[in-house]
Amino acid sequence: MIKRLAGTVILSGLLVCGFGQALPEKALAAEVVHKTITVGKGQTYDGKGKRLIAGPELGDGSQREDQKPIFKVEDGATLKNVVLGAPAADGVHTYGNASINNVVWEDVGEDALTVKSEGSVTINGGSARLAADKIFQINKASTFTVKNFTADQGGKFIRQLGGSTFKTVVNIDNCTITNMKEAIFRTDSSTSSVTMTNTRYSKVGKKWIGVKHITERNNHEF
Repeated sequence: MIKRLAGTVILSGLLVCGFGQALPEKALAAEVVHKTITVGKGQTYDGKGKRLIAGPELGDGSQREDQKPIFKVEDGATLKNVVLGAPAADGVHTYGNASINNVVWEDVGEDALTVKSEGSVTINGGSARLAADKIFQINKASTFTVKNFTADQGGKFIRQLGGSTFKTVVNIDNCTITNMKEAIFRTDSSTSSVTMTNTRYSKVGKKWIGVKHITERNNHEF
């Protein structure tokens, strides 16, 4: 049996996210998180396909700015193999270098992921959909890489903090991005850059807003 749903495929009892990583079907059962889960410096949190939703203590998944994340990922830490259902509150916060592997946001809350301090953040695999505003928010100077990822239905795929002038280096590779109301990447900084390669995209608004340094290779609009 094959079922398709918003960037995921359910195939022979496995939930396949983004570009082929598999999570066990048990991810469909939800566990409520009442307190932010901290992935400590240098540690790895492997959810093994666990599906989590935010309790009311964290937030309701609206656009309220005071919501808390389900996960706080500290410098050098890895978060992987997790499904975040609705409500997802403020998703994931990263502090420094972080690896986010095969994480699925079924219904983005305030944001899917926010960069809270300087570092290099890599998102590899997974998917996100149904973001009222942006999917990924960058609040500090960083290198932000997204690869092998599927994004659908949002305001912006990536947004640098409005009015900020710090330099952000964005890399997008082997992704599928569809139905963004405004852009793939929006920034107000004249020094920030984006490199997008091997990516399929459709209905993404103006594509780039405010970006002065753009490199594109082997992309396909459909």
